[in-house]
Amino acid sequence: MNTYTFRLKPGQDLFDSIETFAADKKIEAGCVLSAVGSLTHATLRLANHPSYNEYEGHFEIVSMTGTVAVSGSHLHVSISDGDGVTIGGHLVSGCKIYTTAEIVLAVFDEVVYTRELLENDSGYEELVVRAKPLPPRRIFVES
Repeated sequence: MNTYTFRLKPGQDLFDSIETFAADKKIEAGCVLSAVGSLTHATLRLANHPSYNEYEGHFEIVSMTGTVAVSGSHLHVSISDGDGVTIGGHLVSGCKIYTTAEIVLAVFDEVVYTRELLENDSGYEELVVRAKPLPPRRIFVES
């Protein structure tokens, strides 16, 4: 396992920046270990809702979890306002960083994550985990 830590700056998009980082680093299988920071705008898809909800104001990122991969990430976030009211949901593009976001990712070298529409399943592209092919072994024989 390897780890990456990076910081996002004001105005950057939280989801898009994580996706760009995964693409730049060619992350095939990873997860969020830690995420803290703040937002001025949040866009979330709440449980069992087909559309997105938009929130304006100042929010703390109090939790974020999920899988990260170049084939597509699946992230959930919880945010809290100035009164401590907390809401969470599916993270999508549109969450704008206020002061900072500090992200720590774990990367797993032995597997690859893909997203596939599975027969008789949820109707969404779901996570499929495959073992990474092992590199060819060289066998040396002394003569």
